[in-house]
Amino acid sequence: MGNILLLALIGAIFYYVFKSYAKYETYSKEAFKDFSVSYDSLKKSELGLFVALSAKVAKADGRVDALEAELISNMLDDISSIFPEPHKAKVIFKDIFNEEKNKTDNIEHLSHALSHATKRSQATRHQFMQFLIQLSFADGEVTKSEEAVLAIIAEAMQFDPNAYHTIFDQFEQMMQNAQPKQSLEDAYKLLGVSPNDGIETIKKAYRKLVREYHPDIIKSQGKSDSYIKEATKKTQEINQAYEMIKKARR
Repeated sequence: MGNILLLALIGAIFYYVFKSYAKYETYSKEAFKDFSVSYDSLKKSELGLFVALSAKVAKADGRVDALEAELISNMLDDISSIFPEPHKAKVIFKDIFNEEKNKTDNIEHLSHALSHATKRSQATRHQFMQFLIQLSFADGEVTKSEEAVLAIIAEAMQFDPNAYHTIFDQFEQMMQNAQPKQSLEDAYKLLGVSPNDGIETIKKAYRKLVREYHPDIIKSQGKSDSYIKEATKKTQEINQAYEMIKKARR
């Protein structure tokens, strides 16, 4: 059930995140056009600090599972796209993620640094915390170790406790309320595949649709609420269909 809900959770949290981005338009290619892309410059940037903290949350329960990895990969695509050398930026961000996921002694330090970097934008700080909480729910449940990491980050960033619990409670409620609503036949039709197709063909179709309909961070800036809602609904249907097909083939 947890896997079925992944993109539903992604879509739901991105609805809130993207509304803020649409209002504040925090990141753009124009803003980063003169940015010198290097390991040091990205690691010290607020986006680099955010990637490092994402690694802490993703690895808090001992491993980064396939669904969390997919979410991270999509996020890295989104944020790398605003830099002058997107491919180089993504490679560096991935290096930062992989290096930081196994470190546990610098969470508070990184959180303080991100808090300082975003001190002039409460909206950006809120967006980052929303994503980190969402990431903790990606595998269907939040472990005590994940909660502990989130608590350290929130406290070090001086994040409003009431706002934190509101976001967290929204996810818990969505987890309780979400239910599959498709038949297996509907699932194949939605992905545009046949019951006779192999799982790799189905996986390729699934990923293509996720990329097409997933409302990524940068491209959704300035989009209307109706666009976000439609993208959210579609990603829910796509992920549910794929998980239903995989379960039927076990």
